[in-house]
Amino acid sequence: MKKKRLARPLAPLAPLALLLPLVAACGGPAGADGGPGGAVTVTVGYQSKTINTVTAGTLLRSLGYFEEELAAQGRKDGVRYRVVWQDYATGAPITAQMTAGKIDIGSMGDFPLLLNAARGRELKEPTRLVSVTGYNLRGGLNTVVTAPGSELRTLADLKGKRVSTSAGSAADGTLVRALRRAGLDPAKDVSKLNQQPSVGASALAGGSVDALSQFVAWPGLLAFQGKAQALYDGAELDLPTFHGVTVREEFARERAGALDAFLRAQRRATDRLRSAPVASAESVAKETGLPAEVVYLYNGARGIATFDPELRPELLAALEEDVPVLREAGLVKDVDVDAFVDPAPLKRAVTAAGYPRAEAAEAELWLRGRSTTRAFGTAAELLRAVAAAGPGAVRAAYVPDAATGTPWFADRAVWVEGGGTWHAFVTRAAAERWVAAHAGSRIVAYADAVRAAGS
Repeated sequence: MKKKRLARPLAPLAPLALLLPLVAACGGPAGADGGPGGAVTVTVGYQSKTINTVTAGTLLRSLGYFEEELAAQGRKDGVRYRVVWQDYATGAPITAQMTAGKIDIGSMGDFPLLLNAARGRELKEPTRLVSVTGYNLRGGLNTVVTAPGSELRTLADLKGKRVSTSAGSAADGTLVRALRRAGLDPAKDVSKLNQQPSVGASALAGGSVDALSQFVAWPGLLAFQGKAQALYDGAELDLPTFHGVTVREEFARERAGALDAFLRAQRRATDRLRSAPVASAESVAKETGLPAEVVYLYNGARGIATFDPELRPELLAALEEDVPVLREAGLVKDVDVDAFVDPAPLKRAVTAAGYPRAEAAEAELWLRGRSTTRAFGTAAELLRAVAAAGPGAVRAAYVPDAATGTPWFADRAVWVEGGGTWHAFVTRAAAERWVAAHAGSRIVAYADAVRAAGS
């Protein structure tokens, strides 16, 4: 990876108090009436099922924090605001609406953020990255999966196969990088189909594609439903991936107070998610229709994602590394990451102390009827707890991959026993590598592992 680069601070945005109360209505051209009765409309684009954006989308909306903060800000400014939430499946349509001046604030993954920056500059509607939602420092938010029982064991087995992904997404970037590390040419050795995540999931189930490379929450959802098995854990790349919040530059300049209100609300939603992870997972599940167990896999106390609005240097450095991938794909000419990133609004709006850094993942057990989970220091302790709970008592059990640390469903992981110790892996390939390197180790079915650990 290139040396890490910090975003240079941009000129401070003018405080809203220095602007005329109705200089511009949000979600439309300057001077437009954004809502009924002269209310200023703030339009937020989000992705309800891309659950690493929930602190700027689904969870935030359900809690009503943005409306509360905006009402308070409006009383200071003498402005009445209204919020319009627009839900999309991916970041691309959010970018299209932002560059048309119809969405003010949007949330999306790292690769779409770069496309957002590029399109904004090209179309004279520049945008800025102002905060982060969820991230994984190793890249575990993206996964390549195959159909259950597939004979494909490694990425090298994808040569000559059909793979569904979404062009310009972080999942596509993971696929391209992973294939290259496996010695394959992404443009020649596999047939990539550019599909929406739901379409790709259906294609995998129908057998029209051999594998699916997607972002949260699709891989976990399909695994939970028994419709897929993991072929490649994106954390093997050891490159950070994240989701973030982008804002139209004009909106940020003319409605700085409204942007501050959003960032304060996002921080409150992040506090809520971190302090009440099970309740938050249940709330997001209710809003999206996703199983709460899947939401918790990614957003739980020890989930795949860490939530923190801070624009961390590691994440910005990774964003720089993503630009060449998009450029080679012909999706952008170039992106000035330093000019795109603006840490000033978050620093201005949120003065609370930062969060502690993410700790190493632990195994976790969620029993039926419980509003809390139990954590375990080892995989063996989790297995014993599952055995002690008995049939039907376990709602979900999560275990970190022994090599990458990526949490996965314990009953979908590949288990290895050796010398009286237990290890779990997201993929069979990783388990087989462990067995090859540790004499006396063997792969064991999950049910057998539970029985053996509990005996």
